[in-house]
Amino acid sequence: MDWQAFWLTIRLAVLVAAILVVIGLPIAYWITYSRWRWKFLAEAVVALPIVLPPTVLGFYLLVALGPHSPLGRWWLQMTGHTLAFTFEGLVIGSIVYSLPFAVQPFAASFASVDHRLLSASATLGASRWRTFFRVILPLSVPGLVTGLALSFAHTMGEFGVVLMVGGNIPGVTRTVSIQIYDQVQAFQYAAANQTALLLLAISFVVLSTVYALNRRVWAVWPWK
Repeated sequence: MDWQAFWLTIRLAVLVAAILVVIGLPIAYWITYSRWRWKFLAEAVVALPIVLPPTVLGFYLLVALGPHSPLGRWWLQMTGHTLAFTFEGLVIGSIVYSLPFAVQPFAASFASVDHRLLSASATLGASRWRTFFRVILPLSVPGLVTGLALSFAHTMGEFGVVLMVGGNIPGVTRTVSIQIYDQVQAFQYAAANQTALLLLAISFVVLSTVYALNRRVWAVWPWK
């Protein structure tokens, strides 16, 4: 078991999940409450990584992070190296790839909040920010927990985008999924099985915790 790859994967998943909470909440709020007639186009863009082959998404991300793109040139001038095949590039690629797994549960929870509560809050003179933090957010905790856990678990197991954007650099971009692939390629099936079982156990624990929390603790209605 390559523990260096394991801890790098954990660090990547935690960082991506945290960033997705920050950027996913405003996106989900806009998707839920915006009345823009072309909003469905934005929803399609957000959901695109779900249906797009990871190699296709990884290829375009690789181009976008490369030295010939505006972002890649700016990063090269700032740091002296490109974003591609770095941990930072891996974070950006993982954020894009896992974005719908955070935004969609967030938006579903926001949409389930009773609009009468929002109207009552507005009638009492509360601002949109206050309504969001005092009414919408507390009632949307199940969706927030689900989105956070799904983005974490999805990042833990991603392969195609990681390989395209980050490559296979030990200690820098080599994640657990890449390690399993390498072990299978080297016919080390026992080691691959050990690594895969660890990843399976972590994913099962994360999802079981989400279901338990949403059912017993964070659900709007009491659990019986």
